Amino acid sequence: MISLRTIREDPNRIRRMLADRHKSAPIDEILTLDDDRRQLLTEVETARARRNAVSQEIGRTKEKPPALIAEMRELGDRIKAHEQKLAQIDAELNELIFYVPNLPDSTVPVGEDERDNVEVRRWGAPRQFDFTPLPHWDVGERLGGLDFGLGAKISGARSWVLRRDIARLNRALIAFMLDLHEREHGYTEVATPYLVKRDCMVGTGQLPKFAEDAYSVDSGELYLIPTSEVSVTNLYRDEILSADELPIYNVAYSACFRREAGAAGRDTRGLIRVHQFDKVEMVKVVTPDTSDDELERLVSNAEDVLKRLDIPYRAVLLCTGDLGFSAAKTYDLEAWFPGLGQFKEISSCSNCGDFQARRANVRFRRGPNERPEFAHTLNGSGLAVGRTLAAVIENYQQSDGSLIVPEAVRPYIGGQEVIQA
Repeated sequence: MISLRTIREDPNRIRRMLADRHKSAPIDEILTLDDDRRQLLTEVETARARRNAVSQEIGRTKEKPPALIAEMRELGDRIKAHEQKLAQIDAELNELIFYVPNLPDSTVPVGEDERDNVEVRRWGAPRQFDFTPLPHWDVGERLGGLDFGLGAKISGARSWVLRRDIARLNRALIAFMLDLHEREHGYTEVATPYLVKRDCMVGTGQLPKFAEDAYSVDSGELYLIPTSEVSVTNLYRDEILSADELPIYNVAYSACFRREAGAAGRDTRGLIRVHQFDKVEMVKVVTPDTSDDELERLVSNAEDVLKRLDIPYRAVLLCTGDLGFSAAKTYDLEAWFPGLGQFKEISSCSNCGDFQARRANVRFRRGPNERPEFAHTLNGSGLAVGRTLAAVIENYQQSDGSLIVPEAVRPYIGGQEVIQA
């Protein structure tokens, strides 16, 4: 979250940056409440000082003057009322600040939406087919491994069932990604719960702003994670780490759950936008002075997965209007889908600065006697598994309807080279 001090000291700057993001936030309400809070604090301090003076005056006299006793009682009641009002204002301020998005980094291009994102590089040449490539849902269904009808029967729209070799390929992709990140990129594999407390969703920025996209259970006490970024980042909630423990690199596989409430009519077919999907997520906790470099490394780690799968892609720097709520800077990796004839996002890698760390109270200490500072957190898909499966199916399809298994994944699928119906 943005600190109250930052908003108070230069509200016009905050308004300008929010305008660049094409986002609204209750800045005026926050400033009004902050003024009320500071005025009440002054009144409380004045009342406490007077109460102390009256108490000393009463202590110096043998007889207890009724007027002073009455004043003491009145001051106590006034202080109590002010403290109750302060607690109410603090609660309202905390809630309002949770609706203020992160501020974009100075290197983020100003723009309105995805049309203003900046392509920074491309890798790989799209394969030239001697036939018209099909979208992944057609290939998968013809192979008997991808069934959206059964998914809809069980769970409704935007659901799927994987079978046979396609299900095995999906599992192989997960194992391949986890091993690559752990063995070669220096991450520690963790397995965390899919159900988290509300505080965890607040900590990483999903709540309260995006409650409509979340699946809640147990009357809103627990939430199904939209990404393991939530559970992994919150491993360090309310912790003070030592500088020697940083940087922390974690990688986790999880199922993810999103209502996609704001995506009506988008990517309604296939594995691109579904309510439940698999993802391998990279999460970093680092010192503020290293987070810019750590973002570049994070992106490189995600790119390495695509390179080893030999899937063409482009890296895109998101503009201010396309940034996610918690991100200060984001790169998207978009894989080439020949059956769809377009690039589709397959990874999103973000530096959140101290935004999540403030919400989740993740701090570190540079030395034994140093004051705690807020850490910086980063997260990135490494990769979204369902979309990777779809990209593999489209890029490796053959004219006879079979599917070549990418060489990097074959050790995880028993050496199998071809998937056939």
